Amino acid sequence: MIAINLLPHREWARKRRREAFFVHLALAALAGVALAGVVYTVFEARIAAQQGRNQQLQAEIAKLDQQIKEIATLQTELDALKARQDAVESLQADRNLPVHLLNELVRRLPDGVYLRSIKQEGSGIAITGVAQSQERVSELLRNLSTQSPWLRQPQLIEITAGTQNFNPGGQRRVFNFALRVVQGKGEGADKAGGGAPAPAGKGGAV
Repeated sequence: MIAINLLPHREWARKRRREAFFVHLALAALAGVALAGVVYTVFEARIAAQQGRNQQLQAEIAKLDQQIKEIATLQTELDALKARQDAVESLQADRNLPVHLLNELVRRLPDGVYLRSIKQEGSGIAITGVAQSQERVSELLRNLSTQSPWLRQPQLIEITAGTQNFNPGGQRRVFNFALRVVQGKGEGADKAGGGAPAPAGKGGAV
């Protein structure tokens, strides 16, 4: 059977082109939707993976924060222990210090000088006494400044003339003095003879 197209051939070609256009348009739309779906799926997977990594990082950060808190607590405890250890060592080091200081004063005291009071004031020591002459006071200052590892930097505060009653012997002219020395740590005490007993026959405390 022979088909005869009674429509104008141009109209028929135009119709075929329109149908092909709509088919291609539908295929493009489908391809675009499919591509959008693939892209959406890929990005969703990447976002989910990044969120998982973020959560893991947050968990690790929380652990590190906890460890930092523990370290800070341990550091505080270590500082407290160190402070107590330093206090104990300081007490042990200073336990025999008064004995050394008194022994050193007796060793460095010239004849004719007598002490009335010894008072510790921080790292310094205030000393008052009486001497038979000003030269005796000068000798005491020289002894403390050049020979003593426990008493250093002597400084004369005042010296005044006066009289004192001695039995026997009656009243005699004396010199009352006040000085201040800095407490040393005993470096070189062995070389200076700081551990030797005090020689007899020197001054004493009044």
